[in-house]
Amino acid sequence: MTSETRPDVRTLGKQLSNWGRWGPDDDRGTTNLITPDLVAAAAALVRTGSVFDLGIPLDSSGPQTGSFRPNPIRLTSQTGHGQDYPGGFRFSDDYVFMPLQAGSQYDALAHVHYDGKLYNGHPATDVTETGAQHCGIHTQAKGITGRGVLLDVARQRGVDWLPSGEVIGPDDLEAAERAAGVRVGRGDILLVRTGWWRKYQRDGDRAEFLSGEPGLGLDTAAWLRERDVAVVGSDNQGVEVMPGENPDGLFELHMVLLRDMGLTLAEMLDLEELAADCAADGRYAFFFAGPPLKFTGASGSPVNPLAIK
Repeated sequence: MTSETRPDVRTLGKQLSNWGRWGPDDDRGTTNLITPDLVAAAAALVRTGSVFDLGIPLDSSGPQTGSFRPNPIRLTSQTGHGQDYPGGFRFSDDYVFMPLQAGSQYDALAHVHYDGKLYNGHPATDVTETGAQHCGIHTQAKGITGRGVLLDVARQRGVDWLPSGEVIGPDDLEAAERAAGVRVGRGDILLVRTGWWRKYQRDGDRAEFLSGEPGLGLDTAAWLRERDVAVVGSDNQGVEVMPGENPDGLFELHMVLLRDMGLTLAEMLDLEELAADCAADGRYAFFFAGPPLKFTGASGSPVNPLAIK
């Protein structure tokens, strides 16, 4: 995309806006598209009962460098040693210290704002040190379960992973659809595989994983709106391509998807086992179950989503 053809992010956001679509007080955005009938239909996709874990480990092996976010720190507070309870009872216990977006996680709609407004016109001042009064991740507690669809762009391109900075556009998504024999539709939870997590698993280079990535370009926003996708996730840090297409902007796709469209993002997923199975059996649609942790007012949440076939 050249500077001449690149859309102005604010103009694009107004064109694709979902503000008011589900009422003036809505905090959930596109997860409203996941209706009971779609959840029931998605359940019928379960045939073999095979379960695929899409979350990365929440431990010191994660990709965070600590310059912005550290990897999760788990401390054992009780081991059972030295305890003296009736009948020989002993227990262990733990604490966790972590940013809520340090591993596989959702971006809540409260995560991004601009020009003083959150999704649906809620004031950005509603996000304070004590949390978000609107659009916090707790509003999604019941809404992220339904039909998942994997578009394996890396496999469709015939590569293990796409290079950093590679833009995925609507044509790439449709080519992956054709290769998979599936069509992304209303209320779907769309997972886009770039192979970037596979590269991190091989190289373990945290700085490279976080400094850039292949990902969705700004042109995909209109495609996602046209298809009425409920959630979009990927195996990279931020779903969208980095560096971004506009050298004078930052996370412009986040701005449009979260703030204007109200579309929840799922980041840093491990899609490798699922992708291999989809390639083997040719079924790229499955039942997806990925409720966030209900941190009231939080801008994001860890998640360990499951794909069930």
